[in-house]
Amino acid sequence: MSGGKESPRQKMIGMMYLVLTALLAMNISKDVLLAFITVEHGLNNTNQNFDQKNEVLYAKFDKAMAENKTKTKPWADKAFKVREEAAKLCKFIDESKSELYILAQPELTKAMADTFQLHKGVANDNYDIPTNYLIGPEIATPTGKGVEIKKKIHEFRTMVLGLVPEKEKAGFKMGLHTEDVYDHHAEKNVPWEVSNFDHTTMAACMCLLAGIKNEVKNAESDIVTLLLREIDAGDFKFDIVTAKVVAPTSYVVLGEEYTADIFVAAYSSTKNPDISVGNVDTTSKEYPKMIGTATPVPVTAGLGKYTVKPTSEGMQTWGGIIDVKAPDGSIKSYPFSSSYMVARPSFAVSPTKMNVFYIGVANPVSISAAGVAPTNVVANLAGDGTISSKGQGNYEVFVKSGTKCTINVSAKDPRTNSTKSMGQGLEFRIKKVPSPNAKFAGVIGDGAITKGELQSAGGIFADLSDFVFDLKFPVTAWTVSMNVNGLFMDESGKGPGLTPGMKALLAKAKKGSKILIENVHVQAPDGDRKITGCNIKIK
Repeated sequence: MSGGKESPRQKMIGMMYLVLTALLAMNISKDVLLAFITVEHGLNNTNQNFDQKNEVLYAKFDKAMAENKTKTKPWADKAFKVREEAAKLCKFIDESKSELYILAQPELTKAMADTFQLHKGVANDNYDIPTNYLIGPEIATPTGKGVEIKKKIHEFRTMVLGLVPEKEKAGFKMGLHTEDVYDHHAEKNVPWEVSNFDHTTMAACMCLLAGIKNEVKNAESDIVTLLLREIDAGDFKFDIVTAKVVAPTSYVVLGEEYTADIFVAAYSSTKNPDISVGNVDTTSKEYPKMIGTATPVPVTAGLGKYTVKPTSEGMQTWGGIIDVKAPDGSIKSYPFSSSYMVARPSFAVSPTKMNVFYIGVANPVSISAAGVAPTNVVANLAGDGTISSKGQGNYEVFVKSGTKCTINVSAKDPRTNSTKSMGQGLEFRIKKVPSPNAKFAGVIGDGAITKGELQSAGGIFADLSDFVFDLKFPVTAWTVSMNVNGLFMDESGKGPGLTPGMKALLAKAKKGSKILIENVHVQAPDGDRKITGCNIKIK
């Protein structure tokens, strides 16, 4: 919206993106997917409302053209160009969503995909399909549909900004930014499409694409409103007044405050309306009234600020009436309603690769707290070890000893710099990394090899297959034993390679000879460890 002050509609859109960002930081559970569906549904409804409001603006241009074509046409041509380009961009986004639905559910036809609804999807938690479609096979060099979406967004934004009169440029605010975004985890700038769509689920992608449409329609509304005002601000009187409720969030942790802004869209900063919260009788739409006791809301410069601290969990529905004095002295009443969710403090800790912590290695963990931004989550480890943040809700846990440890999570309030526990800590088991197996000449445990295979053996190494970590266990010492002409002989060495003595001993092997690989020591994450050797027979 033009002007230095952020509009209520921009606040509403910003709030919806804050909710979406918080959901993206959480683990993809059924509840989170349902939340994405709810947000996407709300964005779609908002987009429909934008369409209706924008059509009112274009109707005013049509009326102005009929009344004074000469004065109106230069501004009307620009406005209708915006409508055309906004429609093209939104259509392109809708086509992209349809293609995504078909990739996720090949049984859908084009017609079915065009009207498909997110809550019917069977692959809403899939992130491979949207990542490959929108970014492509290489994250470093995106080639997917997201590149084209970014290009079209940039072109639309450039066009809109080019239509802003010079005197309005300083105060005109517009979103749809497509610049590279700094990735704190990667510690570098990444392309806009990678920042938005890399490893993002189908449900989240649909929310993001709906949000982009929201910004397009909002930008369309702002520039068309400005162009309309440029004709003659005194010619047009907006005759639609709607009650609005805007809250920073609709999800509140029990014990915290819920805050919402209540206002009339066409309010006056010099004449305050009367705002009351309570039960509303809307039997008569023309004359709504309060039922029972009502709570007045303080109003400053036409804006009411409602604050309440919930005392119970679940969905909280509230509403009231805004009374505005009309120019003829009569009172016009506008009912409103809204809701917010209240939940107990909670958090989730999810091991990235395993359900235990292993001693001596970096155990990756994802931690999120309901309704709390990742930067405000504080995690502590109770036990012999440490936990360190890697950014974006990712952590590494190092444990040194013991059988159990506990992760405690709290939320930091940046306004007061205080912290609050998010619930009882979660306990994890501690284990040693399992021992690898000695492997010599391709044999693990017992096995038979040819003399040629023995001669080609270069040394011994430790093999740990099918483990969640890619760990190396350097061999530090081992012994080769063999019966030579009735005399049992052995040779020992340091490191994994064959010593000259070992080579000389193995050269005496013949068909039927038995070779023992024993006393094998390796360097494990927790220190020196002896592992099982091999029994080899020459065939």
